[in-house]
Amino acid sequence: MAESKLSETGLARVEYLYENRNKRALELKENGKKIISYLCCLIPVELITALDLVPYRILGDIDEPITQADTYLETIMCPFIRSCFDLALKGKFDFVDGLVMPHACDAIVKVGEVWPHYHKPEYTHFLNVPHMVYPSSFEFFQNEIKEFQKTLEDFAGRKISTKDLQQAIQLHNENRALLRELYSLRKQSPPLISGTETMKLLVVGTSIPVTEYNELIKAVIAEAKGRKYDTQKEPARILIYGGEIDDAAFIELVEKSGANVVVDDICLGTRGFRHDIDSNTDPITALARHYLADIQCPRTFRPKEGLTHKQDLDNRFGHLHDYVKEFNVNGVILYIIRFCDTFELDAPDVRDYLRDMGLPVLHLEDDYSVTTIGQLSTRVQAFLEMIA
Repeated sequence: MAESKLSETGLARVEYLYENRNKRALELKENGKKIISYLCCLIPVELITALDLVPYRILGDIDEPITQADTYLETIMCPFIRSCFDLALKGKFDFVDGLVMPHACDAIVKVGEVWPHYHKPEYTHFLNVPHMVYPSSFEFFQNEIKEFQKTLEDFAGRKISTKDLQQAIQLHNENRALLRELYSLRKQSPPLISGTETMKLLVVGTSIPVTEYNELIKAVIAEAKGRKYDTQKEPARILIYGGEIDDAAFIELVEKSGANVVVDDICLGTRGFRHDIDSNTDPITALARHYLADIQCPRTFRPKEGLTHKQDLDNRFGHLHDYVKEFNVNGVILYIIRFCDTFELDAPDVRDYLRDMGLPVLHLEDDYSVTTIGQLSTRVQAFLEMIA
């Protein structure tokens, strides 16, 4: 049965790998591949791919109660990060060979300090990502990426050639382009692929090599393009904004309430593939530019002198304006994990910016738990009734 499931393609394979997220990584491990785990979309995974290592993104589990991590971490800390560390303490990531932590937020820095003491992979690295986009920030970050490359090479026992890195960048740029193509199928009414299906694909893509991921996306796109829908009443078309959503449960709740989730600005979604990496310049320079400047995250401060408040909002959230127009969005849900200071501090400005565009906005704060997601149903349904 397992073999037949693994031989399936398209959305059937997505569903199987979503329900068995570690399946492919464990297979690769058994075949001699090294698995390098990482947190956050700020890690230059191209370096991992260039060494023929398998990038594996650490995700939490909303279905698993946090029972061990609270011995080491404050309970008023980001529940997503606590969930990740809790899973590590329970042995759920024992198969990984390495761990890379970025300076993304205070919670990740804290966990990055204690994780290696209690869960000890062969290789660990802390990538210091600047919080500013000044010229000196890029110079600093390039040196940090070079150090990351050196430690990875030492672990793998071989060097990354410029050609290897360029090829890895091309593979991941292909991945970004394919995901943008997939998202474009959600522009029509009704969308050819649902937000729930898309979310499951994004989760699956964090645990398989990029070459396999690219082929899987191509199969899903071909399958989605072959769908035929009868004309139906136009439901709400929702943009989801927030931090870490790494489970389809909330997206499915919104869609079962009668809406289409047509686009997102979340850590696992468009934030990581909205822009390609420049393949016509020095690879390290291009990586630094992409992961610091291109990824639009509130943890990165983007100062510009002399801007009015409205101009500052356009500078920070102009991409949301583009999404609203491109995907014909008529409602926005801000879905923010409790104790996530970076997103909570930005939320009032995001809300005001979107409301000034004439959009209804629902601001939800959640505890990263399947039990609390169910409790949000009434608020989501009431919000969607406002749009209908």
